[in-house]
Formats: sequence, structure tokens, C-alpha cells
Amino acid sequence: MIISASYKTDIPAFHGRWFLNRLDAGFCAVVNPYGRQVHRIDLSPAAVDGFVFWTRNAWPFMDALETVARRGHPFMVQVTLTGYPRVLETNVLDAARSVEQIRALRGRWGPRAVVWRYDPIVLSSLTGADWHRANFAGLARALSGAVDEVVMSFMQPYRKTVRNLDAAARAHGFSWHDPEDGGKRALLADLAAIAAGEGMAPSLCTQPHLLDVPGVSAARCVDTLRLADVAGRPVAGRRKGNRPGCDCAESRDIGDYDTCVQGCAYCYAVASRPAALRRAKAHDPDGDFLVAPAAPAQSSAGSKATVDPSNS
Repeated sequence: MIISASYKTDIPAFHGRWFLNRLDAGFCAVVNPYGRQVHRIDLSPAAVDGFVFWTRNAWPFMDALETVARRGHPFMVQVTLTGYPRVLETNVLDAARSVEQIRALRGRWGPRAVVWRYDPIVLSSLTGADWHRANFAGLARALSGAVDEVVMSFMQPYRKTVRNLDAAARAHGFSWHDPEDGGKRALLADLAAIAAGEGMAPSLCTQPHLLDVPGVSAARCVDTLRLADVAGRPVAGRRKGNRPGCDCAESRDIGDYDTCVQGCAYCYAVASRPAALRRAKAHDPDGDFLVAPAAPAQSSAGSKATVDPSNS
């Protein structure tokens, strides 16, 4: 099984010690946020085919990646770098430093081990379409030769996203909007052309209705072919997306909602930054769970429930 760590939180940035402890233990525990079932996830060498790490800041996790590699597990790192104003991303790594980390990952593990995510694309009075064209072009130039793919997606207005963006807009005096598909296609076409010019394959995550833009393919964020290239051998995994339009291989995510303190106003995985800070304080790096459930949860060892962020 491929392990995802994690699209619900930033494990490399904040929870590396917990991750390594769980590798040593050979398992971790995860609570389904909807049914409250507890799932015991096998992390033993025989059970894990590879890891996909999702992060904005891999620097604290570099030694952990060495440990993962020594254990013989292939991995890939999905690094989000958007370069947005601080009112949208209050606690993320500086863009220049983020470029350095992507280049460091490429230099140590090769070009197939790291993917750049320009995700999500937020259209606002601070970050309009022309702003994105210029911003993306600058980041793509800085990353030319370091990555072979950039994954993009437009912000989807999940309930948590709308609530947090509205709060940030009121506090900082900006506005945001969800453009019509025609505007998205026009911007996506321009960004795709910029990416291709820098030697990057442009892909789109879980938005199949926009895939008629020339040169843009469906993203496979959990990608057995990329993991196989990293490993130098085939990696098992059947296609089983998390949402309609998702082209990912089947995986088990070991993160937890409301535990990331990056402070991104558009995040679907955090109800609010204060809530995330409270839950982060309850994190025990020596515990089975990333954050232990406050109430008893129903045991369902060995099973897996698919989590759809649109329900969050």
C-alpha cells in the first residue's frame, strides 16, 4: 500500500518526529472524521510500497527522508509553492527559501522525487489573473531544471475555505471570487504554456471539466509510475481516486484535519487557525495518533474510509 502523508496536514513541516516514531513502531492510528472509526495503518516494511509526502516546508524533514530511503521505501515529495501575499498565507516558507528546498530535494533524490504544486489558484483583488501570470512565470523560471511537472488546480469553495477566506477578506480589506470556467481556461492555458517553456509538464488536479485546455493533463498526485522511477523497480498500486476526476493510485492517508498551522486562508483542511493551534498543542509525538481523539472512537482495524474534502 502507498502511504500519503498527508493531504490533511503538513507532516514533514510539523510532525516529523511522530512520523519516525510510527515507522519504528510499524503502525499508526487514524480516526475517520465522519464515522469516528479508528483505523490501524500498517507501516511495516512489508506493507508499504512507497510514500507520498505533501508539504510547504520539507527542511525539517530532510533527515527523515534519509531514514525512509535507508529502509528501502521509494518516496516522492509534493511541494506547494504559490508565493501569495501574507494575508493569504500567514506562516508559510518564504518563496526564495522554498525554491532552495525544491532544488535541494532534486539534488539529493533526483528529478522524479519532487513535484511543484501551484495549488490552489486563488483569484482575488490581491491575486488577479495578470498577477498569477507574472507570479507563476517568476517561480517557474526559478525552478527551471529542478522539477519536471507542476500540478495546478483552482480553489474550490468548500465550506471551510469560504468561511476562512471571508474572514481574511474582512480583516485585511480584499475581495475574492470564483471565476467562470472560461476565465479559468484562459489563465490555465497561459500558465501551461509558461510551464512547458521551462521544461515542466503542466497537470491539473481533480478538475476534469477544465481538461480541454491544450497541453494540460490530469494530475496523478499519488503516482505509481513516478514512484517506480524513483525506486528503479515497479511499484504496486491500482487507480482509485479520492474524488470524482482524481487519477491517483490507491493510498492510505495518515494525517488529521485541523492540525496544520501554516495559516492559509483558503485551506479546506482547517476550520480556523486558532482551532488548528489548539489541536496542534494536543499532539503527542510519541502517541499512536497524530492527535488522539477527544471521545472514544469505534475501532475498525485494517479498514479504510475514503475522505472527500468537499464534505469538510
